[in-house]
Amino acid sequence: MTRHVGDVVTGTPGTPGKRPLWPRPQVWANLAIGVPAALPLYCARWLLTVYLPMDCRSVADSYAPGFSGDCDYGTLDHAGPVVFLLFLTGALVLAVVLVVDVLLPLSRGRSARPWLVAAAFVPVPYAALTAGVLLLS
Repeated sequence: MTRHVGDVVTGTPGTPGKRPLWPRPQVWANLAIGVPAALPLYCARWLLTVYLPMDCRSVADSYAPGFSGDCDYGTLDHAGPVVFLLFLTGALVLAVVLVVDVLLPLSRGRSARPWLVAAAFVPVPYAALTAGVLLLS
């Protein structure tokens, strides 16, 4: 039995020319990549929202004559490790995305296009976590 829903034809999975309505393996794989990708995304958000708005970049800036800006020493102490984590984990996540979404499909003789389209789901776990935290606070 075949049923038409918009431009998507549903039917027996695996039937040529038929696409199921449920998410494909590409979506699940990229959602799974998105769980560890939350760490570099959080680090990037911290740098953009906490570190960059400060008026100083070092402790010496706060002692400069005429300085009357905002300088948080805890934020200055954490900036180096956060930048290191951002680059380290960001590079690892990008490498995993490259392997899973490009190299594996091409090595199996398949198109990388559906995998690259599904890569848009990588930030979804981080967005859901952030939305949940915002709703609870």
